[in-house]
Amino acid sequence: MEESEDVPKDFVKLKCEKLSVDEVSELVVSPYCGAVSLFIGTTRNNFEGKKVIHLEYEAYTSMAETEIKKICRNVRQKWPSVKHIAVHHRLGVVPITEASVIIAVSSPHRTESLEAVMYCINTLKASVPIWKKEIYEDEYSWKENKECFWANSEK
Repeated sequence: MEESEDVPKDFVKLKCEKLSVDEVSELVVSPYCGAVSLFIGTTRNNFEGKKVIHLEYEAYTSMAETEIKKICRNVRQKWPSVKHIAVHHRLGVVPITEASVIIAVSSPHRTESLEAVMYCINTLKASVPIWKKEIYEDEYSWKENKECFWANSEK
């Protein structure tokens, strides 16, 4: 495969079905890269002493996809050697232990892909219009991302 045939790609997907780590990581594999870094955000069973039953996510889908694509463009400016980026986020109900978000980045060396993955998740939580509702045993709570710029602007 010539390098021109392996042009950098971004894979952005919001979906209600269960996310697959294998699917996401396979999207970014490249013969030109020695590193694939992953972040998997999963639903935990507790929050501040409360038992979490599951999470529910809602999104302004078209805007969320646009914002995630902006994050990908920013990654490529900050780490030009990054080859492929995949960001899959689940919507709807996400049971305990299942993935809410999977981010994968490939690059020739590990430093760039690891830094890019961290940048992706931190920026996603701060700027992408995806909302999380935690369902507890006897109540629920919409969770605000502390990093979210629009949530903090009114305070």
